[in-house]
Amino acid sequence: MAKEIILQSAITCPECGHKEIETMSTHACQWFYECKECGVLLKPRPGDCCVFCSYGTVPCPPIQQVQSACCS
Repeated sequence: MAKEIILQSAITCPECGHKEIETMSTHACQWFYECKECGVLLKPRPGDCCVFCSYGTVPCPPIQQVQSACCS
């Protein structure tokens, strides 16, 4: 049975702590995100594919799909 992909993630700015719920793309990783509070441009941490994997509450859909494929 396929795992449901979560499309909403709360991204937290490491500079100011602002949290924003965003909808993630189902077919691509997002490499940049501008904080809506302080304006800092977030980039993925080394080893992460996107800003959601680095700063979000839920990893991006492509990573969720890989993880569910490995565990099924």
